[in-house]
Amino acid sequence: MRLVRWTPDDLVRRLDDVVAVYGEAMNYRADLLEARRGYIATHVRRPGFRAVASLTTEGHLAGFGYGYQGASGQWWHDQVHRALAPQARQRWLTDCFEVVELHVRPPAQGHRVGTRQLTALLTLAEGSTTLLSTPEADERTSRAWRLYRRFGFVDVLRHFRFPGDERPFGVLGRDLPLTAPAAPGPATP
Repeated sequence: MRLVRWTPDDLVRRLDDVVAVYGEAMNYRADLLEARRGYIATHVRRPGFRAVASLTTEGHLAGFGYGYQGASGQWWHDQVHRALAPQARQRWLTDCFEVVELHVRPPAQGHRVGTRQLTALLTLAEGSTTLLSTPEADERTSRAWRLYRRFGFVDVLRHFRFPGDERPFGVLGRDLPLTAPAAPGPATP
């Protein structure tokens, strides 16, 4: 497995693969995946965009992650902004790198691929804080929740419902920079 830093063009070139990995990891219906395709394609133009990808020796996409600087007018940012108290908005959203997507194909899960991706992404991130959202789950058994807790993410919002998704989400945050990576290996150019 090889971890690489992706440019916006790299991600767009592999958009079919990205959407496939996203669909497998999140278990989303095909109609939702088509909507995500459009969102992902526009995200690459956001300020501070950073992306990493995990590629097999054959070049197949095993996982990916990306994020960017959050700002007013961005859907996710605005949803979270409305839900937070003024002091929490100041703390978390003023200079925030949003981890928008971090996914690993199910067969590659459990092999530290997500750990390496998150380490690389947070090492590349600009900002004083980082936020992400993840579906609520049992923190003891969910790989995603265990990963985020290992990285020092704390609760910002719990059982939050985004419009258009019936599932509750946790919004988690941590300070940047990443000073003690949870795993070795920043992304390579």
